Amino acid sequence: MTRTIVASARKEIVIGFDQPFCVIGERINPTGRKKLAAEMTEGNFDTVRNDALAQVAAGATMLDVNAGVTAVDPNATEPALLVKTLEIVQDLVDVPLSIDSSVTAAIEAALQVAKGRPLVNSVTGEEEKLEAILPLIKKYNVPVVAISNDETGISMDPDVRFAVAKKIVERAMDHGIKPEDVVVDPLVMPIGALGDAGRQVFALLRRLREELKVNTTCGLSNISFGLPHRHGINAAFIPMVIGAGMTSAIMNPCRPQEMEAVRGANVLAGTDRDCATWIRTYKDYKPAEGGNAVAASAVGGEGAASGGRRRGGREARMGARG
Repeated sequence: MTRTIVASARKEIVIGFDQPFCVIGERINPTGRKKLAAEMTEGNFDTVRNDALAQVAAGATMLDVNAGVTAVDPNATEPALLVKTLEIVQDLVDVPLSIDSSVTAAIEAALQVAKGRPLVNSVTGEEEKLEAILPLIKKYNVPVVAISNDETGISMDPDVRFAVAKKIVERAMDHGIKPEDVVVDPLVMPIGALGDAGRQVFALLRRLREELKVNTTCGLSNISFGLPHRHGINAAFIPMVIGAGMTSAIMNPCRPQEMEAVRGANVLAGTDRDCATWIRTYKDYKPAEGGNAVAASAVGGEGAASGGRRRGGREARMGARG
């Protein structure tokens, strides 16, 4: 059974088909958040701290950390800012972290100070990226997110995206990186623009699980881009991708409706043993309150959820804004 191990200084998490769905909190990301970008540029990390604590309290398994503020020269500014942000977050919470950057120098700088075993987000099938990122993954013995696009861009053909994923896994193996340390992002398309986007990703997930035997992730909210009441679509999407084999997602855990879908899917998939987390979380549930009463005493990061608004880093890379 494929098991991707990530860890903070104090806590180890396993991503796998027999494990609860891994929720990677997306909110520490200035993409599309002008106020946060300005704060981080000025050295103000109050919102970063608040977002870190809120996401863990809401049930995030991991936190994605991105410091890609708009700058004239990101190669000069992002490494230091990412290191600072990472150090603040890892000293504040005990969950594993995902180092999220498209700047190789920033990823390496962050790996040098990261505690535990972070996830690197990400590498693509582009030759330049493969040659830059994979040696770092091997050197620091960490897992990596593999995004299924290459020099030709993002293909609308799911078979092409699978081929790119296979290429990345094989190239990683050439570097001595085991397939369990490659977490593939098959790239979720907006269902409002591509009517079979859901069916595409479900089929891709099954192939990735059965043929490549790799764990998977995605920018969850990409599926609902451009539609009204996006959280309803996201919540419906979650159990379907879990059923198809997805093992993690970069998403906003501060959305009760979506986290309820995650917890319910874990129960039905048998990864919430004896329904223990569901019972702890919802033992004080009151229907009259619309399901927003979540037990604050829930164990394992499953706690009270609060509302929030984010655009995920994966949306930014695909050009989506929601």
